[in-house]
Amino acid sequence: MEGSFFCVFNGARLFLSLHILMVCFMHEGCPYGVEGKITSQSLSVSSLLPSPTCSPSTSKASSGKSTLKVVHKHGPCSPLVQDPNPLNHTKVLLQDESRVKWIQSQSSNGSDGLKASATASLPAKSGITIGTGNYVVTIGLGTPKKDLTLAFDTGSDITWTQCKPCVGSCYPQSEPIFNPSKSSSYANISCTARSCSQLGLSGCSGSTCLYGIQYGDKSYSIGFFATEKLTITPKEVIDKFEFGCGQDNQGLFGRTAGLMGLSNDKISFVGQTAAKYGKYFSYCLPSSPSSTGHLTFGKDGRAVSSVSFTPLSTVRQSSQFYGISIQGIAVGGNRLSIPSTVFSRGGAIIDSGTVISRLPPTAYGALRTAFRNAMANYTMAPAFYMFDTCYDFSKESRITVPLITFSFAGGVDADLDHNGIFLMVKTSQVCLAFLPNQADGNLTIYGNTQQKTFEVVYDVAGGKLGFGSNRCS
Repeated sequence: MEGSFFCVFNGARLFLSLHILMVCFMHEGCPYGVEGKITSQSLSVSSLLPSPTCSPSTSKASSGKSTLKVVHKHGPCSPLVQDPNPLNHTKVLLQDESRVKWIQSQSSNGSDGLKASATASLPAKSGITIGTGNYVVTIGLGTPKKDLTLAFDTGSDITWTQCKPCVGSCYPQSEPIFNPSKSSSYANISCTARSCSQLGLSGCSGSTCLYGIQYGDKSYSIGFFATEKLTITPKEVIDKFEFGCGQDNQGLFGRTAGLMGLSNDKISFVGQTAAKYGKYFSYCLPSSPSSTGHLTFGKDGRAVSSVSFTPLSTVRQSSQFYGISIQGIAVGGNRLSIPSTVFSRGGAIIDSGTVISRLPPTAYGALRTAFRNAMANYTMAPAFYMFDTCYDFSKESRITVPLITFSFAGGVDADLDHNGIFLMVKTSQVCLAFLPNQADGNLTIYGNTQQKTFEVVYDVAGGKLGFGSNRCS
């Protein structure tokens, strides 16, 4: 049986209401540009620093039974055993770069027989050490139920967890490794089953279906493809959920138990629960490591009047990713002079697993120049990693930051909160949180940093993506 596990991987809004005016006065002023549009935001430098204690979100998500908490893996809200080493920005960014290269290779060359794996789950927390997704959730698996903390990822399909007896090897995780022999609801999937043939990389051990997954950073999971009872919340249970029971797992998964996939694929969580949730889910990512967010499945009777929707699009041969159409960027209320073909040439996706957005060099250059001009009164700091626009705010108590707005197809404008603009290394080194691709023809990736404070709504069946501003704290 062990030999069966040796696999070769080849790889709009205008805010003119009295409420907004009052908020601006309370925050020591919000400068306005033409037509009364807010062009900048004033904030205290201390607000850029994460709190050492957990501060749960006060925003009200759905109170329904299918809502889960999302947290940052390395933050004080995380239930996982804390990493003895402090958060290493360089390590995280190197892992992020690996993911970006893998995603872009899929976009340009097809799947090469390897499909992205799972990374998404329920009570979402931030799993910063995971190269294939940085927010985690906790689900229950088996009968009796065993709680497992997984990373969730909109760019992955199969959901998997480490399983005993770990025929190959298992990496250290916080919770006990799942033991299928102790669950009365576990069952292997046959090699002749249709779901087995839907796997991008599979094999057989006798009559039992095997799966294999490799990520951009060379992390991998190999094991049995099986069914099990999946518990989202006490009132939300999914029987015979198809998942990977990993027997040989290695890589940069931190101390999570595995990954959960939220891509638009038949074997992803979204695909398998289509009859139950209508291929509809939403999330609020934690605005900082010390706060919490939520992940909700199904419409659940929630009002979406304050959510602006843009059409989802197809991205070349990469059907597992959610494609979007970026039409422009504005800084301080002024639309940047970026040719319309810059974003359409390579296409764009939104990805929960990529930390920093990757922009076409032409777009990034225009953004950087406009941002630097608006921030000319502040002292610049040395570059960090690949970030070339950094500032020293150590002697500042308050700063004024130009508003950055992304425009999407359908007339949707997303005004970024400061959490989506800066990467905070330290107060003396705060950087503009965007990076350029190597060429304008590369795939543009709208990463999770820029998604903070928005409720991001995926109406997959309706073919649209929503941005709900000020719906997440």
